[in-house]
Amino acid sequence: MAGKREKKTPKVPKAQGYIAGAGEIVEQDVGETLRKNFMPYAMSVILSRAIPEIDGFKPSHRKILYTMYKMGLLGPGRKKSATIVGEVMKLNPHGDTAIYDTMVRLSRGYEALLHPFVDSKGNFGKFYSRDMAWAAPRYTEAKLDDLCKELFKDIDRDTVDFVDNYDSTMKEPVLLPVGFPTVLVNANTGIAVGMASNICPFNLAEVCKTAIALLRDPQANLFDTLQAPDFPGGGLLVFDREQMGKIYETGRGSFRVRSRYAYDKASNCIDITQIPPTATIEAIIEKVVDLVKQGKVKEIADIRDESDLEGLKITIDLKRGTDPDKLMLKLYKLTALEDSFACNFNVLVAGAPRVLGVRQLLEEWTAFRVECVRRRTHYDLQKKREKLHLLLGLQAILLDIDKAIRIVRETEEEAEVVPNLMIGFGIDELQAEYVAEIRLRHLNREYILKRTEETGQLEKDIAELEGILGSKAKVKNIIIAELSDIAKKYGKPRRTMLLYAGEVEEAEITQEVPDYPVHLFFSREGYFKKITPQSLRMSGEQKLKEGDALTQQVEATNTSELLFFTDRAQVYKMRASDFDDTKASVLGDYIPAKAQMDEGERALTMLCTKDYSGCVLFVFENGKAAKVELSAYQTKTNRRKLLNAYSDKSPLAGVLYLPEDTEVLLTASSGRMLLFHTGLIAQKSTKNTQGVQAMTLKKGQRVLSCVLYTPDSLPNPARYRKKLPALGALPNGEETGGEQLTM
Repeated sequence: MAGKREKKTPKVPKAQGYIAGAGEIVEQDVGETLRKNFMPYAMSVILSRAIPEIDGFKPSHRKILYTMYKMGLLGPGRKKSATIVGEVMKLNPHGDTAIYDTMVRLSRGYEALLHPFVDSKGNFGKFYSRDMAWAAPRYTEAKLDDLCKELFKDIDRDTVDFVDNYDSTMKEPVLLPVGFPTVLVNANTGIAVGMASNICPFNLAEVCKTAIALLRDPQANLFDTLQAPDFPGGGLLVFDREQMGKIYETGRGSFRVRSRYAYDKASNCIDITQIPPTATIEAIIEKVVDLVKQGKVKEIADIRDESDLEGLKITIDLKRGTDPDKLMLKLYKLTALEDSFACNFNVLVAGAPRVLGVRQLLEEWTAFRVECVRRRTHYDLQKKREKLHLLLGLQAILLDIDKAIRIVRETEEEAEVVPNLMIGFGIDELQAEYVAEIRLRHLNREYILKRTEETGQLEKDIAELEGILGSKAKVKNIIIAELSDIAKKYGKPRRTMLLYAGEVEEAEITQEVPDYPVHLFFSREGYFKKITPQSLRMSGEQKLKEGDALTQQVEATNTSELLFFTDRAQVYKMRASDFDDTKASVLGDYIPAKAQMDEGERALTMLCTKDYSGCVLFVFENGKAAKVELSAYQTKTNRRKLLNAYSDKSPLAGVLYLPEDTEVLLTASSGRMLLFHTGLIAQKSTKNTQGVQAMTLKKGQRVLSCVLYTPDSLPNPARYRKKLPALGALPNGEETGGEQLTM
């Protein structure tokens, strides 16, 4: 095909812009194309954007903080955020809006971090509010928080590697030499391609103590030093030791956080001052207002946002006689005032994403920090060795300063000064270069003696540094001392209080539904009506769609539960109270639409119950019958749709609700009828059981209907009573009134 296409392609002169091969269709394997084009993007998002590394930062965070450090913002002075954003763009190829948004989330004013890294001035919005937007970068100012001293303390001492920025005009650190486990101290959330990360924050002092405990004993019990996560917004953490232990061990799991509130008796209102980290003020208020409108919460008179410069505050005015504690238990259940936090401690370690528990995370951080300390010690050792080497050369001149001066004065060419000094005093080139650069005013015995006095101290320092490099214990002791100092200097009391799971009181949400007698009607086409006895007595003829007819009429109450079985072996559960009271003169509710059934699905029959007692009898066209306990359809949660409600091996001929075993009459397409007692069929708890053969059918025949037998409905019932399975019996002439049976 390609060869033919090439023959037909006209030869266009190059002057007209002809491109060789343009327009040719090339077949490509989809899998190979995805691997070639999509995988690099996916890996870039995972490794360079969304997942934090062992120092606790994503690349965007690290670039912002390092730029601010190089701008000298670790001191007292602030700079406009717009200026900072502009400088960050030298390292970060993203737009100014994305950079500023990231900086806002690191700030003290935004209140998203337990220990913020950016000391902000101006409106930086609030983490707990969806509508409180931050000001533009030209209005706000920022500098690095004092805590950042522990991030950059040794960065200029070869503790971490540096790489080129995106256009190779600057150098930036691969990691920051953090002096404490920032990865656990501040929350971090990221969504990559095919994976995500969600790390909850822990108290700084507790994390440092835990890291120290693991350095001393790798098998230390984490709960002795690390109580539970600690959120900047406070709240009450529902503490389950087993659940929290799983999070500590695997890095995955979830726990609940509740809001904190106080009841103002004088004003009869509840003041909510702390909310879960996953909630916002607006979402909570909107949900409460919605519950009040639906009538599910009737104790609230008003709700408003009273947050100000002092902090978050949601005020709920109560109606007279309301129990505030019971109301809050209900709101915990129905709104985001209590919410779950799902943990996923996914961190990049040595360039690979790994989900680690707390112990493993601290072990990896310790290994990283040990390497930082060793590199710092090696850097200091090299500097001191170099200085000692130069001072030893200076010390050699002390023996004869006049000789050194004479060598310099008598050397005719400048290039020969250093070689002549090397020969004259037996020193190497570096030492001679150092001596040659000494000013004339320093060529006196006093200056040289003062400089050479440092030699003894340098030798001691070098011995000490060599001892550190040769001892793992000394390196660990240095890290322990630094962690203790940081915990003492920057540690704060816990903000999130613990509420032990065994002591938590849960509210049972029982919707108050008025209970009164009703008549329920269900039609062949799937229309449903709920009519009160008074309305029914005053009504005339039932209004139905053309060609439709009522198939069921049940006397029940408004609190009854309804089960609608469909032609696709599914059942939809609803309550009578879900439907409005209506009249006989209306069509009623169309069940497939009301229950949101699948497209083309039809409701076949309706069952009504209050306690799920009794059984359901399914009769299939192939003559089989299955008796299932009605309790098999009872669920603890409010599930509206159940799959595999009955067997789909054969079409359904009829469904009967049996409060107790009774006699049932089956009619086949052959005209034969079978009367049997349902006690002959074993009761099953499996919903989609195929049942047992009840009626024996010949080829091409099927069961048409099944009805509850009523006395005197057959002149000779004994004729149709058979042992199962049975063929049934044909009615005689007397029973059919002398008419010919038709199919």
